[in-house]
Amino acid sequence: MDYCPHTSDDIAQMQEAIGVGSIEELFADIPQKFRLKQMPDMPASLSEQETLGLMQAMSRKNIMPRVTLTGAGAYAHFIPAVVGHIVGRAEFYTAYTPYQAEISQGVLQAIYEYQTMIAHLTGTEIANASMYDGASAMAEAAVLCAKTSNRSRIVVARSVHPQYRQVLQTYCWANGYTISEIPYVANGQLDVAAMQRALDDSVAAIVVQSPNFFGCIEDIAPMADAAHACGALLIAGFTDGTSLGILKPAGACGADFVVGEGQSFGNPLNYGGPYLGVFAAREKFLRRIPGRLAGATVDKNGKRGFVLTLQTREQHIRREKATSNICSNEALCALAAGVYLAALGKNLGKLAALNIYKTQYLKNKLLQLEGWKEVFSAPVYNEFALRCPNARAVNAKLRAEGIIGAYDLQKDYPELDNTLLFCATEMLSKDDMDRVVEIIK
Repeated sequence: MDYCPHTSDDIAQMQEAIGVGSIEELFADIPQKFRLKQMPDMPASLSEQETLGLMQAMSRKNIMPRVTLTGAGAYAHFIPAVVGHIVGRAEFYTAYTPYQAEISQGVLQAIYEYQTMIAHLTGTEIANASMYDGASAMAEAAVLCAKTSNRSRIVVARSVHPQYRQVLQTYCWANGYTISEIPYVANGQLDVAAMQRALDDSVAAIVVQSPNFFGCIEDIAPMADAAHACGALLIAGFTDGTSLGILKPAGACGADFVVGEGQSFGNPLNYGGPYLGVFAAREKFLRRIPGRLAGATVDKNGKRGFVLTLQTREQHIRREKATSNICSNEALCALAAGVYLAALGKNLGKLAALNIYKTQYLKNKLLQLEGWKEVFSAPVYNEFALRCPNARAVNAKLRAEGIIGAYDLQKDYPELDNTLLFCATEMLSKDDMDRVVEIIK
């Protein structure tokens, strides 16, 4: 059906109803110099066949490298075919909220099962129906801690993903909270002594990430003890969810909130999203967590059913009483994560181990190159930082060979000049890694 815009009569009726003589009056507040007086030259319309041909020609310009060495919050993992098959079904293919439980049982059950798996993996009692992405999940948790405790300061590790810290800064600025950053020490982990000095009765939460931005695994338990000793809460983040398959859950180490990015669970790399914010917490925060929860119940006939429950969002209650103004969730991405986790099952641990083996192999091979040195000594998962003679030259050479190079840490950490953050997942074969080393050599 052709698109039918408002007719002249429609526009005249609307103008009369609101009391304006022309559409131009609606833009009176916009200075004339910023107004578009006439449409720029537009190409002639195309048929469907011509449009398809044009788009295909444009898509062939995309460079689709088979090998990528970049992680830094977005990871190339293998996605089983069943994930695309399920999320592409018409019954599921929407990110919209299943408001009407009576016709949305499949979606609600999928969300409920996703929540259950996330709670198991994070070592917590509850998980919500997903957030926008890992960064907003972390920021929402920090704001929740401040509101709950009536404290105004958030302590965050500098080894947390730089972009996550930027989002956290924005949320805290908007709510009137302050942030204190804690440095990392020579081995790449959080400076525990500096953290202890930063703690007082104004601190609402400590925010850490494990594995952190450098890939280093943090010891969560002492941080949780330190936070609780001063009446604060601990937020433990992550960027690659597959690490949950092998590391002790942060919730089991004492973290009050476990938040992070679920893109690694069956969601492909894309131009910045959509991603999947994982948000899990202790049961005592059940009525305070943002977003949605899918709950299980029984109907009047005793049959199991699913509903959205405890909806303390601004769309359902008075804005000033809402726990958060987050208005949507990543239901389709969460469905992909649920299918991915169900397909892998306990093999998620084997996948995580494989990632560690690949990481160690690539790191050891690169360290054999002249002038290459290990930057941090802490144990790592998936990612590792190496200092090299010329980081830009390395990435330029790899790019010329059709390989996405490592992440240049100097962009976010000026002190780490000529330092590259490499990522090795199960998608890298031994031949791939050997080729990378030969190209650099």
